[in-house]
Amino acid sequence: MKKQTNTIDISAGPGRIWETLWTDKTYREWTSVFCDGSHAVSDWNEGSRVHFLSGDGRGMYSEIEKLVENELMSFSHIGELLDGKEQPLTEETQTWSGAREIYTLTPNQSVTTLTLEMDILETHAEYFEETIPKALEKLKHIAEERTPITIETIVNATLAVVWTAWTDPEQITKWNFASDDWCCPRAENDLRAGGRFSSRMEAKDGSFGFDFEGEYIAVEPLSSIAYKLGDGRKVTIVFTETDGGTKVVETFEAETDNPNSLQQGGWQAILENFKKQAESKNGD
Repeated sequence: MKKQTNTIDISAGPGRIWETLWTDKTYREWTSVFCDGSHAVSDWNEGSRVHFLSGDGRGMYSEIEKLVENELMSFSHIGELLDGKEQPLTEETQTWSGAREIYTLTPNQSVTTLTLEMDILETHAEYFEETIPKALEKLKHIAEERTPITIETIVNATLAVVWTAWTDPEQITKWNFASDDWCCPRAENDLRAGGRFSSRMEAKDGSFGFDFEGEYIAVEPLSSIAYKLGDGRKVTIVFTETDGGTKVVETFEAETDNPNSLQQGGWQAILENFKKQAESKNGD
């Protein structure tokens, strides 16, 4: 057996890279370099089995030897899969059974270094020397990409009420936070193309806070808003009257420090806070 080590610097946080590594959709994308239909089946818990499969059901089964979320994933490979089923060890598989594959994430300021260590057979060394760098480059591209995320809700209120609740600074302070232990003590809003907005978001215990701010790209009253944040990411909001009230659809470009799933949950929570605020004003 030969140990091969590859490293790559990725301009994303460990959580974002971890999600890209092991979420089914993105795992299939970056491992497609190895074979068509590549995917993995597991509950992703330490000590659990993993089935690494190609599109035809062939592959290998392994055990998650050690797992530290957002830091370390270590596999011990065991044997072959045929039609998705674990096969008994043969003389051939015994030559590589017990080989390890270890992923380590090390954050360093604005980048995270991913280190991949693999035990490989000498006969496969040339193949992996060529394909692993390609797979890691594809992983890097996916993790660094500003993926658009869309969230939505139906507000039981008129379009006029919803628009005002979204754009009036006094009302913004009532809903622009994701959980009850946060607040929005102040907001400013120059609602026009080229105008700027700013909302202060703070933990109620004073432990953390930041200014959420940006510049409007386009404003269509009672219809849509587009703006860009300080880091250049774009956000659009579309308001549509429906029989049951007003549909609000918000699309934002994800940042790369945190997992997309965490960002989607946080923005959706703020949108649901907005829904409560707008509905509370519907009869005023």
